[in-house]
Amino acid sequence: MVAGVALGQSPATLEAVRLHKPEAAGLARDELAACEAKKCPDAGRLALLAGTLALSDGQAAEARDVLSTHPPPPLLAPFHAFYLGQARFYAGDAVGAAADFARVLESEPPVELAARARARLGESLLKAGKAKEASAVLEAAAKAMPTPELVYQRGLARGASGNRAGQVADLLTVALRHPTHPYADEAVTWLTSGKKPAVKWGFAERTRRADGFLDAGAPRRALEELEALEGVKLAKGQPAAVALLRARAFFALKQDEDARKALAMAEKGPPDVAAQAALLVARRALRSDDNDKARALMAALDVKYPSQPAGDEGAFFAGWLDLQGGRFADAVKAFSAFDQRYPRSRRRDEGLWFRALAHLRLEEYAKARETLEALVDAFPRSTMVPQARYWVARSRELEGAKADVVGPAYEALITSAPASFYALMANERLKALGRKPPAHFPQPPKQLELPRPPQLELAVELTRAGLFRDAADEVEAQAARVRSADQALPFTHALLQLGEYGHAHAVAARHLWGRAFGAREPDALAAFYPRAFANAVQGAATLHKVDPFLVWAIMRRESAFRPEVMSAADARGLMQIIPPTASAIAQRLAEPAPAPADLFSPERNIRYGAWYLSRLMERFGHPVLAAAAYNAGPGPAVKWAQERGTLPLDLFVETIPFKETRAYVKQVVADLFLYHAFYGNGTEPLRLSLTVPTPAKEGVTF
Repeated sequence: MVAGVALGQSPATLEAVRLHKPEAAGLARDELAACEAKKCPDAGRLALLAGTLALSDGQAAEARDVLSTHPPPPLLAPFHAFYLGQARFYAGDAVGAAADFARVLESEPPVELAARARARLGESLLKAGKAKEASAVLEAAAKAMPTPELVYQRGLARGASGNRAGQVADLLTVALRHPTHPYADEAVTWLTSGKKPAVKWGFAERTRRADGFLDAGAPRRALEELEALEGVKLAKGQPAAVALLRARAFFALKQDEDARKALAMAEKGPPDVAAQAALLVARRALRSDDNDKARALMAALDVKYPSQPAGDEGAFFAGWLDLQGGRFADAVKAFSAFDQRYPRSRRRDEGLWFRALAHLRLEEYAKARETLEALVDAFPRSTMVPQARYWVARSRELEGAKADVVGPAYEALITSAPASFYALMANERLKALGRKPPAHFPQPPKQLELPRPPQLELAVELTRAGLFRDAADEVEAQAARVRSADQALPFTHALLQLGEYGHAHAVAARHLWGRAFGAREPDALAAFYPRAFANAVQGAATLHKVDPFLVWAIMRRESAFRPEVMSAADARGLMQIIPPTASAIAQRLAEPAPAPADLFSPERNIRYGAWYLSRLMERFGHPVLAAAAYNAGPGPAVKWAQERGTLPLDLFVETIPFKETRAYVKQVVADLFLYHAFYGNGTEPLRLSLTVPTPAKEGVTF
């Protein structure tokens, strides 16, 4: 949604549309009827929204009639033609639909709309019995955008035009590359039943589909594919590969005994399959609480399969498990061996870091520095360089070095990596040493007031009409045309003025990183640290007594300010709240449980996120622990605080066992500090306690 523009529909209708509320279509119809009665000039825009909503509700004939009644505003004519074509197609008029889609293409529409119209034109021609024309259109459409839908439709058009080989190739692509797509089963049926099979449907095809089903979380479908291989003569090594896939499926179904039997067969296979089977067992042990068993299994991988990727992973995690288990001397040995045995490993910089961390835990500070300096020398572009430099300085301080020795190193780190967690830690260390830290950025972010670029006018008009998906596609398309920092700077500021914080952040991340964090230019920083949805954040923070800058820091990490983003885990909206958590929050707020779509509302999502953060801060009392709990859950955060809370804060963060949570905590806390520094209105900068507090026994648990 583009904010800050004059609206065609009422705010209530637009909000209902954006949230996919069931009353949206009725509200749009009522507004259109009122406009028609008054003969208002907005009838075309209102009819476009009412028609598209009727279409989305499956009322194709109604949509056709509404869209046919009123001409649209000129700028929206291609979209009107597209949705009228959709309505005619689903109302059974394929010929009329084809004419509408052709009209879209004749109007020089935006690229994304042109691609959609071309695809629908091909499908309409095919349905109208014009296979040869459809084939020509779908050839171009599928080449430009090879989605499973288009490839399948092209296959049908090829077949209807007499190109059987082309049809076989397309349906095979859909069946093998997209096994969970609805068209995949239809493709398999055509390829394997009622006629001579076009391809040999054997081991390669079945195992590829099974692997796709497993990756998509459909283990029963994977087993069905593999069961079809029973009785088929397999080549040497293939039964073991099938057994490995079966083991993965059985584990996913929690049929552990069947999985273990399958693994026993897989481990007797060729080295690459046997190594994968052994690694599967070791990874499962790694996720359990039996670290000794996991460590033994990982070490065995290193010994047995040194030429396989499993050996590399086993050696690395053997050292990591030593470190997690407090066996620091063993960890040093394990990571030293890993570095020697796997010199081309993608984990070498991590291995050096964890070896240095083990030295730090052993208080072998000189050895830690030697390892950290080796990391910086070998991997100067690694993301671990700032932490290596911080711990070089910190290790000297732990040895007793004075401020005049370690101070310059901390100051250099703040200048070179100003937005990092380690710059924040250096900042706190300098204060503790009685030295004034340098400014992380000379000036706070500066938002420029610029005229709206002409290329955003269509997005604004689509928003006024309530076509939010089309508006977002148009903004994204225009953002993709930005090619340089000079183009990006005015464009991001225009997006910020329109309330498109997520798109502004994305464009800045592609083109303005160097200006923002290298040159530290205030106008380049603006899109990286906006006060997005300020009214909602300030209101929710005040209501729930939580730091608004913590809300923004979490929002930045969770969604990068995109209100309609959804994760694979079904986390939704700006603060990435999953529906069960939203229901639990609503219950405590004495509100009805929201529909999942309601979580895309910025106001509701921010309000729920602020409530949850407030409760986390009440229980944990420190932003590091609150951020850890937001990401991993309160249970693990309590456990880590109990087990390692006596460590100073910097070491505590380094020992968080989940890699994702470690990175999450570091970014959130660094962003929290920067938001305070940028927008604190001259108040005392945020001070971060370097002591980990004991969490309260009672408090939020979900």
